[in-house]
Amino acid sequence: MPTEASAAGGHDLRHHGDAEVRDDGAELVDLAVNVRAHTPPDWLRETVAGSLGRLAAYPDGRAARAAVAGRHGLPPERVLLTAGAAEAFVLLARALKARRPVVVHPQFTEPEAALRNAGHSVGRVLLRASDGFRLDPAAVPGDADLVVIGNPTNPTSVLHPADGIAGLARPGRTLVVDEAFMDAVPGEREALAGRTDVPGLVVLRSLTKTWGLAGLRIGYVLAAPGTIAELERAQPLWPVSTPALAAAEACVSPRALAEAAHAAHRVAADRDHLLAGLARFAPDGVRAVTPAEGPFVLVRLPRAAAVRHHLRGLGFAVRRGDTFPGLGEEWLRLAVRDRTTTDAFLRALERATARAKG
Repeated sequence: MPTEASAAGGHDLRHHGDAEVRDDGAELVDLAVNVRAHTPPDWLRETVAGSLGRLAAYPDGRAARAAVAGRHGLPPERVLLTAGAAEAFVLLARALKARRPVVVHPQFTEPEAALRNAGHSVGRVLLRASDGFRLDPAAVPGDADLVVIGNPTNPTSVLHPADGIAGLARPGRTLVVDEAFMDAVPGEREALAGRTDVPGLVVLRSLTKTWGLAGLRIGYVLAAPGTIAELERAQPLWPVSTPALAAAEACVSPRALAEAAHAAHRVAADRDHLLAGLARFAPDGVRAVTPAEGPFVLVRLPRAAAVRHHLRGLGFAVRRGDTFPGLGEEWLRLAVRDRTTTDAFLRALERATARAKG
């Protein structure tokens, strides 16, 4: 029986950034995982802790669902709370009867992995580095009845125009847009969340990235009521825990939205600092994909595998890029961190690239 990697054309679709910081990587400075540093904030920890007294009762998601709906100006029947965005991909793969699903790559690999595990034959649209990994709507097959795209895209950090993505909608097609990192974009420009005028639109959001809740597992789906009902039927009972529901309600409050907006501007400034530092390595063949709009940067460089190995020896974990369809061994993804951490990383990168040259 073929493995996940062999069935997926040699790419390990189940490799994610957390693998870089497990076991012997636990003490490394983490530039591999895209969760915002120094989160969750104290007020959110207190909110989650305060929910523990309700653990004897079964979870009741109505308040959190209404809060998420209100945050996007939607009725609750257009919202489904999930155990992270990853569960939503599994539900879509199992519940929707797609005949020709297509995933736009490079992007987060879990959607394709979920589709394959549900028995689907998955087509790929590979965006090209020479085009800056920009979306070419004409490259998406006209008969694709399920299209998945990330915005901003992990790992390229490309933010596609909302109108270009919305233009992929067709009668009989489900258009899935992964907006897990959209709240890290100042003003959430190019967001499709909350739109009801795009037929077949399904938007996925995650609360784990900005708020540091990867261990709690909380996200949601925004879609037409009929689609939400189909996905809900595929869910197990009580899929989202009481602490996760409390976190969801808190993370869409006015206070949280204001804090997230401030964090997005800070991340943008820190990303600019990282990109400026990387530009100094241009004579060594280092090239970042720009303009970058997410809380991470995709970098192409010679001997990337060796550089990554030497960076680990110098105390830094970065994300390998060769597990993403459309990328190869010369790619690395770097999470955006504060300037002090970035400056230390850039010094380590200078040493690592020198060592990789031999």
